[in-house]
Amino acid sequence: MRRLPGALALPLALALSGCSLLPETSGLERLPLPGGADLGSRPYDVTAEFADVLSLVPQSAVKVNDVAVGRVTAVELAEDGWTAEVTLRVNGGVRLPADAYAHLEQSSLLGEKYIQLTPPPGRAAKTGGGRLRDGAAIPLARTGRNPEVEEVFGALSLLLNGGGVEQIKTIAIELNKAIGGREPQIRSLLKRLDTLVTSLDGNKRNITAALDGVNRLSATLAARKAGIGRVLTGLSPGLKVLDEQRGSLLTMLRALDDLSGVAVDVVERSKEDTIASLKALGPVLTALADSGRALPDSLQVLLTYPFTDEVLNGVKGDYLNVYLEVTAVPGTQIIPALTPAAGSRSRTAGQRPSEPADGRGGSPPLPLPSVAPSVPPAGPLPSEGRTPTGDDGRTPAEGSDR
Repeated sequence: MRRLPGALALPLALALSGCSLLPETSGLERLPLPGGADLGSRPYDVTAEFADVLSLVPQSAVKVNDVAVGRVTAVELAEDGWTAEVTLRVNGGVRLPADAYAHLEQSSLLGEKYIQLTPPPGRAAKTGGGRLRDGAAIPLARTGRNPEVEEVFGALSLLLNGGGVEQIKTIAIELNKAIGGREPQIRSLLKRLDTLVTSLDGNKRNITAALDGVNRLSATLAARKAGIGRVLTGLSPGLKVLDEQRGSLLTMLRALDDLSGVAVDVVERSKEDTIASLKALGPVLTALADSGRALPDSLQVLLTYPFTDEVLNGVKGDYLNVYLEVTAVPGTQIIPALTPAAGSRSRTAGQRPSEPADGRGGSPPLPLPSVAPSVPPAGPLPSEGRTPTGDDGRTPAEGSDR
């Protein structure tokens, strides 16, 4: 029985000697927890700066996409004395973007705290960009934490105990008064809002294209700001002239107002006559439309009267043969008698040129030149079944002279 204390003394001495081999700064928190993250053979350290680390302690997990990839090795006060500096040890095989974010989160309502490393919000991690390396630091601007349960309950208590419920009750009562009796209108308004939102959602591309067009227009205007400034500066003299002529412009506008009143009155009074005139023009326009090509063809001939376009076909060289036929009214001597032979015209002896052969008074004949054909006719020319005038100088009483 006396040998029992000696037997227990040996294991106790060995345990104490083993503890004495640990460094002075070591403790239980330095020992890795069983079942923790595998750090691999070449882990790297990253420092993150937090405004508040709450109850975060060393050996807490470091996760990426809720998978443990490291642990917290130290939680210390930063040099500024206001922020906390957390040292993270991450598995060397985990690649993190150089601009990664660090969030302090909680696994459950009463669970442990851990650090979640994420890429920047709004985009995935860059595979070809920079990466976090050993000794990198995540600044305070890229760290944050989730609200604590105590903070949520505290805010809720302020709402419930600070009169917030009464305010909500007042708002509900006033909304009930405003909506009461107008349920169909409110329902219709909500349906229209739903239609509007659906239409806007369906035209997202067009709206985006319009906004892009406005953006390009703004860029163009910004690039031509100097020219636009010169144009606006040049408008100043014109605006000054308009200001000086303001009285005249107002007078003109008043006169136009009076003129419009008179014009309206005239149109109203002549409305029936105008309608009747337009109706009367209907048959005329219909006839013109029915004439087809006859009207323009007739106008073409009318503009060439008396020599139509076919006359040009008879021109052979620099002269034109013309046969003129004149019919004289019986008993008149407006045109003197013409004979085929030049100089063969006879006159009654003692008779004046102004007197007719029968002695009756009348107007003197018009002085016309003698017409002698360049080639004598081969034979007598018939004139309405009568023999033409011969060398005896007699003039037919009626008929036609050629």
